Amino acid sequence: MAKGTGKVLAQNKKAGHDYFIEETIEAGMVLTGTEIKSIRAGKVQLKDSFVRVRNGEAWINNMHVSAFEQGNRFNHDPLRTRKLLLHKKQIGELVGAVKRDGYTIVPLKMYIKDGYAKLLIGVGKGKKDYDKRNDMRKKEAKREMERVFKERQR
Repeated sequence: MAKGTGKVLAQNKKAGHDYFIEETIEAGMVLTGTEIKSIRAGKVQLKDSFVRVRNGEAWINNMHVSAFEQGNRFNHDPLRTRKLLLHKKQIGELVGAVKRDGYTIVPLKMYIKDGYAKLLIGVGKGKKDYDKRNDMRKKEAKREMERVFKERQR
């Protein structure tokens, strides 16, 4: 199965709007029992989350996983920092990418693959306002062309 395929549970659409994504890496996560149950139910949000590398380990911050309804006292903290499971070589690549000016690591989407929750993270360079406007213009022109083509087909 290719990277980024499987049952998609959450997507970070804002990442594509705010960053030029140059490279993607698939990562596993260390989760508790109630966290994986909430994730399988689709109660996860990647909107303001980011990845940070500390002491040779990758961690995801601000990923919101809602509390499991039947979790009672065993429930988890919704915004806790979670460890990402990556190879040492992959972590080294991420560290090298972040050291370059303007690059950051952002989560793109979360999905279930072969029964495990996976996170697709991307190395991206921040877009300037004029880049965002240019992308919006291109997207709008493409929609307009598709609309005109569809009308001609009738």
